[in-house]
Amino acid sequence: MLRVSASPHIRDPRTTSGIMLDVIIALLPALVAAFFIFGPRSLAVVAVSVSVSVITEALCNIAMKRKQTIKDLSAVVTGLLLAYCLPASLPLWMVGLGAVIAIGAAKMLFGGLGDNFANPALTGRIFLGVSFGTQVSNSVVLARLARAGIDVASQSTQLVAAADSDLVSQATPLAVARNIVEGTIPDNLTLFLGRHAGTIGEVSTLALLIGVLWLLLRGVIDLWIPLTMIVPTVLLCWLAGGDPIMHLLSGGLVLGAFFMATDYVTSPITRKGKIIFGLGCALLTFLMRMYSGMPEGVSYSILIMNILTPHINNWTRPVTIGGGKNGK
Repeated sequence: MLRVSASPHIRDPRTTSGIMLDVIIALLPALVAAFFIFGPRSLAVVAVSVSVSVITEALCNIAMKRKQTIKDLSAVVTGLLLAYCLPASLPLWMVGLGAVIAIGAAKMLFGGLGDNFANPALTGRIFLGVSFGTQVSNSVVLARLARAGIDVASQSTQLVAAADSDLVSQATPLAVARNIVEGTIPDNLTLFLGRHAGTIGEVSTLALLIGVLWLLLRGVIDLWIPLTMIVPTVLLCWLAGGDPIMHLLSGGLVLGAFFMATDYVTSPITRKGKIIFGLGCALLTFLMRMYSGMPEGVSYSILIMNILTPHINNWTRPVTIGGGKNGK
């Protein structure tokens, strides 16, 4: 029997909530690592970010008279990713404000999931960074880990009391590499495990890769954007005189490439588009890390490429069967 129906003609049993649940599961190893690197304060930041994100989306749906969407778990993912981009010492009211901006301004005002032009978590992170630069850039680590580091005495000017008595401020490896502050760059194993200062979710490459493996096994992401973002970034930094391993294992490169740049809504849908997107992120990250006034550039590079995504989709749109170069 020939059945005639409206598109889509190819269907997938996966749901939005199922995909988001996979992302949440993939982010849990980094949360466990954060607890051992930053202590209970990291869990408080995550709890505030996630709860405010969910509440903000629920209130926006009520105010805008839309169908309630909090069950799709996308607000939970946004709250997790936002928290992972923040230091454990950040005042909790700032964390909540960032979540309101991420969900309320960057997502719901544009129509909700599927209509936002940029990654909501990155938008909230950049808003906080611009508004409260000192607090957001105050990278911390548990005092016992800082004191166990190599030549901590040389970093005494950066070791100051943070919001939690068990946390101390310490220069990040990227800041030390750029000579923005004095300090010692940890060895590669320490960088890989994440036993150094940084934001909650970016420091432990090991934990992030465990989550990445889950996403790949579940088919949630592919490697086109992550590889075309990470590999060129590391190579360009190496050619410019930087330490390629340090640039790979430090900052938000792994977190951003696998968990943010691959966002379905704000990244290209074609293979060529994904490659262009990844290369654009790589070039911008390299330029910001090596030549700008800040040691990190992942958040800004992804946000800029998010804005270009509609154009990239148009440039790389496949030609209709039987059509010409103009698609007609």
